[in-house]
Amino acid sequence: MEKIWLIIKREFTTRVRKKSFLVTTLLVPIAFAAMIIVPILLATSSSEHKRIAVVDNSGLFDNKFPDSKGTYFKYLHDQNIDSLKQHYADQGYEGLLYIPQFDISRPSGFEFYSSGQASITIESSINKDINDIIEKKRLEMQGIDQSKMEGIRSNVEVTFKNGRDEKKGSSWVAYGVGYASGFIIYIVLLLFGTSVMRGVMEEKVSRIAEVMISSVKPFQLMMGKIIGIAAVGLLQFCIWGILITAIYSLIPLFFSPESMQAAAQGGGAMAQASHADQVEMIHKMRELVGSIPWGLIIPCFVLYFLGGYLFYSSLYAAIGSLANEDASDIQQLTIPVTVPIIIGIMIMMKAVQDPGSPLAVWGSIIPFTSPMVMMARLPYGVPGTVPYWQLVLSLLCLIGGFIGTTWVAGRIYRTGILMYGKKITLKEAMKWVVRKP
Repeated sequence: MEKIWLIIKREFTTRVRKKSFLVTTLLVPIAFAAMIIVPILLATSSSEHKRIAVVDNSGLFDNKFPDSKGTYFKYLHDQNIDSLKQHYADQGYEGLLYIPQFDISRPSGFEFYSSGQASITIESSINKDINDIIEKKRLEMQGIDQSKMEGIRSNVEVTFKNGRDEKKGSSWVAYGVGYASGFIIYIVLLLFGTSVMRGVMEEKVSRIAEVMISSVKPFQLMMGKIIGIAAVGLLQFCIWGILITAIYSLIPLFFSPESMQAAAQGGGAMAQASHADQVEMIHKMRELVGSIPWGLIIPCFVLYFLGGYLFYSSLYAAIGSLANEDASDIQQLTIPVTVPIIIGIMIMMKAVQDPGSPLAVWGSIIPFTSPMVMMARLPYGVPGTVPYWQLVLSLLCLIGGFIGTTWVAGRIYRTGILMYGKKITLKEAMKWVVRKP
């Protein structure tokens, strides 16, 4: 155990001291901060006002297009439309909206001119405003009171509750949390698993492994390397969590709610709602996020993170021990290990939509896919969607799978790490597993 600890310490300190560790550790929080701060700065620093000329030959839309922040409509009368099409930009207009005389029952002929492609915000808002105005005119012609029509429309919202304590929940929140958790584990399995494989390959090709194996057993070397890299990954995740939380908490101190709302301008419900509605929406979002069983999600994420990593890293270490001087040959051998991970993310995408389906249930129990699939199901509720027996069975199978893959990988690693100058096939490596030591 002391030798394994020394290898763990060596792997941990060597990787933490690398510049690449510092760069990747800081890059994720910086990218997170940029995704929030840059839109705010662009929204608050922009002083550009877009003026759009409107020629309405129908008379139906006169002074009815609402001005929004940064976009203003100017209604022009008695203008030559052909001349205006050529010179609207010279008069300081970003675009020209032409509305001809039309049949209210079959409206057509609306045209918008601009020097380039109109933005999706302008396009969607103009289309919406035109259709709303035509709809109101049709109701008026049919003698239907608009206020009565609004009163007739139904806007019932069903309150969905989960669990025996009947907490208010949301399938969209559960979907987002489950998808994010499963996808993070998917990335971890690929990145850190291949990191273990490359580390083993480098030590074998450079003959460092020969020196180390003279004082430790191959299995001890493999386990020390796997656990050491896992510790680096956990440290990185902890730093990310602390920095992202700090950034999220500090941003409101430097930017006003108005500037943050301006960054969201462009069609979001939060941007268009009043202050009272925004407060209510924020309260609802917090309530829905609070419905997620974080006390179970976070420990299970750590368990499946470690279990999935240890399960696959031992296999990646075994594959790395089969490398020779031509490292490109190892790509074929990684396929049997990489394919189950890809299958797992595909099942996870189905599980977040239907967490109770047989495919999702079995995918969350089989250790090859359970780290991703089970994390996609857990936010939907325990024991409602995921019974306790399924969660316990899944963890036991993952632990048993890790022990089994470690035993298989250890037998392959023991022979492969000292074999040079020969191209090793997967079939030959499997013979080492069943061969008596």
